[in-house]
Amino acid sequence: MHIDIDKDVCIGAGQCALAAPSVFTQDDDGYSMLVPGREDGAGDPMVREAARACPVSAINVKETAG
Repeated sequence: MHIDIDKDVCIGAGQCALAAPSVFTQDDDGYSMLVPGREDGAGDPMVREAARACPVSAINVKETAG
């Protein structure tokens, strides 16, 4: 799985970190970022829900071959 966060769109609502805290966190300014080492989603079933919960659609999740 590949997760992309559009930093230009993110408003720091934090819904992703609430939905999938093992994958998403917030930086010092409150904007979304991936937890280090969890860039592939770490098998968390809530990653897609976190992307759907984003009020500005700043998160894009794609399946990768492998």
